[in-house]
Amino acid sequence: MRVISGRFRGRRLVAPAGMGTRPTTDRIRESLFNILGPGLHSKQVLDLFAGTGALGIEALSRGAAAAVFVDQAKAALATIRRNLRQLQLEGVTRVLQWDIRKNLNCLKHERHRFNLVFMDPPYETQAVVPALTALLQCGAMADDARVIVEHSRRESLDPIPAGLILSDQRQFGKTLVSFLNTVL
Repeated sequence: MRVISGRFRGRRLVAPAGMGTRPTTDRIRESLFNILGPGLHSKQVLDLFAGTGALGIEALSRGAAAAVFVDQAKAALATIRRNLRQLQLEGVTRVLQWDIRKNLNCLKHERHRFNLVFMDPPYETQAVVPALTALLQCGAMADDARVIVEHSRRESLDPIPAGLILSDQRQFGKTLVSFLNTVL
């Protein structure tokens, strides 16, 4: 696994051993960021179910201002911290251990509101809609926020919580990437 583009292009990222973390493939990440385009400068990024931190790190590599990584698994958190340390990104990042499925109260007191959110929960655990609901309830998103959810194509986003609208979906094999925007 590597950073696809930007100032850290080609740098290798580590992943936790075992099957507990399923990193986003390089192909999907590259396609996702091509869709997002060049407008990442100064974005405040939130990477939920962060795993290796690859999505948030890719955004930072492409010009995002700062990122917060949230995961519950200790192995994932250690991996994220190692990747951030290796790229010397500790000054513009925070890593939080939290059970996203319950709530996102850990974000209520963040200084910045997030305008780019990545969410990659374990497939087919029915975690997407509760996590989206928790994200809206914690009040940490900016008015112009964009939420990108990587999920199994067999896992529905319905009902999409009020406050978000589905703007695009792309399929990559068994993976579906859904792009949601906040509703003003």
